[in-house]
Amino acid sequence: MIQDYQTNKVYLAEGLKNYMPMYMNLLEALSAEDISVSTIPRPKSAKHVWVRDYMPIQLSKDKFLNYLYCPDYLKDEQDYIPDYPSIVKDMHLDCVVSNIVLDGGNVVKCGNKVIMTDKIFQENPKYDKHALIDELEKLMQAQIVLIPWDRYEMFGHADGMVRFISRDCVLLNNYADLDPCLRSRLLQALEPYFYVEELHYDTPRCSRLSWAYLNFLQVRGCIFLPGLRVKEDKLAMKQIQDFYPDHKVIRIDNCQDLVRDGGALNCISWNIETDEPARYSRDVPKNK
Repeated sequence: MIQDYQTNKVYLAEGLKNYMPMYMNLLEALSAEDISVSTIPRPKSAKHVWVRDYMPIQLSKDKFLNYLYCPDYLKDEQDYIPDYPSIVKDMHLDCVVSNIVLDGGNVVKCGNKVIMTDKIFQENPKYDKHALIDELEKLMQAQIVLIPWDRYEMFGHADGMVRFISRDCVLLNNYADLDPCLRSRLLQALEPYFYVEELHYDTPRCSRLSWAYLNFLQVRGCIFLPGLRVKEDKLAMKQIQDFYPDHKVIRIDNCQDLVRDGGALNCISWNIETDEPARYSRDVPKNK
């Protein structure tokens, strides 16, 4: 599978313009790092900005995995689901098609492993659990590592819980500050497979938005970190830079409204590896 650090192109939904000035801050930062950015066709609504969840998973440079995006939390809000099959067709993506119900935000690629929460079982009740994991491993050509679903987060996504650092090392969110019991369960699930580093903010009354720092966008040698205008911003910058010394960590300010709506920078982006010539959004000129 293509890892985030291997990617060189970012796609965003046009509906992200509803989150100014964060949108312009992100475009400017991507342009400054010579990272190609384009707009995904069709999704213009602010309800369709969470492109990570419905866009296919890149398996190799020219092959993608297209799954069913029909999560239970949108059962009564179908207008949040864009016409993603047409988006894939418009973009001429070569996809392996699966009938497994999945969210892209519940796929954390870690070398030859993929971390997912066990909410995948609730989304696919027709599958035998072992058969479901076997099929996912076959499709992704990677070992599936399951972690417990954080029930305070209804989406069941793993990308706000843990991220890949390198080799067999992962970074766990600041559950030591927020939920020590869940932290213990997560460590029990992860430690047989990974060395686990952890975020921690030694501040009184840690901000309820602090979970979002781990939902960063990683492209090439850069990490774009949500800026939330809270006291933990500087602490998060320092820790992420320490854990990713080979990356340039760039804070994208004014992400707080996005985070209050349920996601952060990994959620609103789709990054891939491509041989296409660099292209830039019309909103921001390439670096002078």
